[in-house]
Amino acid sequence: MKKFLIVVDMQNDFIDGSLGTREAEAIVAGAAEYIEACRHDGYTVIATLDTHAPDYMETQEGRHLPVPHCIRGTDGWQLNPEIEKALGEARRVEKKTFGSVDLPGVIQELAGGDDFSVELIGLCTDICVVSNALLIKASFPEVPVSVRQDFCAGVTPEKHAAALETMASCQVEIR
Repeated sequence: MKKFLIVVDMQNDFIDGSLGTREAEAIVAGAAEYIEACRHDGYTVIATLDTHAPDYMETQEGRHLPVPHCIRGTDGWQLNPEIEKALGEARRVEKKTFGSVDLPGVIQELAGGDDFSVELIGLCTDICVVSNALLIKASFPEVPVSVRQDFCAGVTPEKHAAALETMASCQVEIR
């Protein structure tokens, strides 16, 4: 069985930039070690990149979350250096909103018809991790999907916990 690790939006703006948190900063070293261990164990690793254009503030998301972030080409859009190093040549998938509608197709293509499982880590648990986990679970209802809670961080600890509960309710295993 193939194993996929999805590393969600471990970008500077979500760690120590415009939307960063202490909780996000605290998971970086452990997440980088985990990514390297998964690569060593034969996982296929895919990283998502939240990607916005300079007109972000004029979008629906920008009107509801009026904090410019992850503008393509800025330092905040870049992956955290420790995470970047751990990812190596892992595939990157840009997404223009919370969940990537392209990600299930990328996973299916890379699985090549083999059985597979999917595990997710990253930021923010209550926005992009939950969105991607539920898109993957909806696309592949018989595939084991899990989230490593210790390598995720939410906007707040309370929202992190609520997102984990929501994913568990939708048959995403919380580890």
